[in-house]
Amino acid sequence: MMVALRRLRRDHLAIAAALFLLLVTIVSLLAPMLAPRDPIATDLSQRLVPIGTPGYPLGADDLGRDILSRLIWGGRISLLIGFSAVIVAMVLGILIGLVAGYFGGWLDALIMRFIDILLAFPAILLAITIVASLGPGLRNSMLAISIVGIPYYARIVRSSVLSLREQEFVHAARLIGATHRRILAQHVLPNTLAPLIVAATLDVGFMITAAAGLSFLGLGAQPPTAEWGVMLSQGRQFIRNAPHLSILPGTAIFLVILALNFLGDGLRDALDPRLRE
Repeated sequence: MMVALRRLRRDHLAIAAALFLLLVTIVSLLAPMLAPRDPIATDLSQRLVPIGTPGYPLGADDLGRDILSRLIWGGRISLLIGFSAVIVAMVLGILIGLVAGYFGGWLDALIMRFIDILLAFPAILLAITIVASLGPGLRNSMLAISIVGIPYYARIVRSSVLSLREQEFVHAARLIGATHRRILAQHVLPNTLAPLIVAATLDVGFMITAAAGLSFLGLGAQPPTAEWGVMLSQGRQFIRNAPHLSILPGTAIFLVILALNFLGDGLRDALDPRLRE
């Protein structure tokens, strides 16, 4: 692990991305203290004021709401959705992958055919279908993108377990009487964490994009909630005379996802023993 950290420190792009994500996370968590205004408070006298207006450094939307405050609060919601969805999908995917890969046989075939059914649908289309069935809302959109992400982690874990279960240290653990639960928890799972960390880092960006896409379509967070996808959806009506309403939340999504991808690439290079040179 220390060797991986030293390799990661040499990747200046990944470190810069990590620092940027840390800054965005801190600003989002401190939104109640850092946001200059109430993100849903309206003031029609300031409707569509441009960037640089006194008191409104990033302008205001069609209801006179401060864009800067809404961006700060929107980051809090978008990051919460992204990380929460990844955690839920990872936990369920790990459990499914461990069981399928370790026990094999008919159980593995049954589980993986179900995973294949989920993978047969485009991810965003499946998420839209789930939200449409459950009803629009922030919680349902988070649940939908979590379900969509389960096959991703299940396949990663299963492929690792298929090779690990035949290793000598696993056979030795069986010979000394270790239970299946203990073998999976202490010997198999720790050896699957490296690819999972990289996958999770990259997947947060997809989750944020998917959540913003569902909100843009009116299936995720609902107005007047300050969320980047909602801001994009509302700003598209004024793209000609007030383009900053869409450009600013779109740029925020772009920068966060770009940073997550740079960090994920750095972690992949640091944790892959084949790339040590």
